[in-house]
Amino acid sequence: MTDLSQTEHQIHCVSNFQDLVTTPFRGAMNAICWTRTLTGDFSEIVNKIALNENIAEIYEDELLSLLLSEQGQLAREIILQDLKLLKAHGASPILNVIRCYERDDAHPFFPTDVYSFHVDRSPVPTDTFLCTYYGESSEILPSSEAIQKVLVPEIRAELKKLYHGADEGFESFLSEHFFDLHYNAKPTAQPVSLGIGNLWRLAVDHPESEVLPCVHRAPKEKTGQKRLLLIC
Repeated sequence: MTDLSQTEHQIHCVSNFQDLVTTPFRGAMNAICWTRTLTGDFSEIVNKIALNENIAEIYEDELLSLLLSEQGQLAREIILQDLKLLKAHGASPILNVIRCYERDDAHPFFPTDVYSFHVDRSPVPTDTFLCTYYGESSEILPSSEAIQKVLVPEIRAELKKLYHGADEGFESFLSEHFFDLHYNAKPTAQPVSLGIGNLWRLAVDHPESEVLPCVHRAPKEKTGQKRLLLIC
């Protein structure tokens, strides 16, 4: 696993929210990190949330209603402040407790779930923000260490078996089913852990983007350990 100090060309680190949202992506840099060491007990919040399914969204009123220790209250205040900052910026943050994500079993040779390295796409200019407060953290890859799966001959051949239209429509088929968003890590690739408590801004594939979108994936959760994730 590569640390942040070894990835200065892809990752730009800042020390406040304003710089996080105003620093432009440029060149190979498509990930900006507000590096933070947070105080408080975020695990207490996770353990107070009843999780009947694999993912639960925590709304602000539910978060405020939790009876927490002093350390749990500190953690809650940090989350509430992050939500406030992101909403004021125009984002729509979601706070989730996650046991695991749904796996894509429809395409065993080409899973399109979030455990696969992928990029986000939008028809309008936007960014992806995320912060892991507790549990395993997401990973990113430099673009130079990733290869688009649809360009791998063996995978492309399998995808053509799924496609039954005219040759000129194949690329549209790949896009419509999101196959073109997914990547393999090259054999020598060194994924970068996003760490705990850091608030990240990742470049998205959109019409006005001047940089490559950031390749990232969700982590494989440890057995019995849930995650507390803010994302938008």
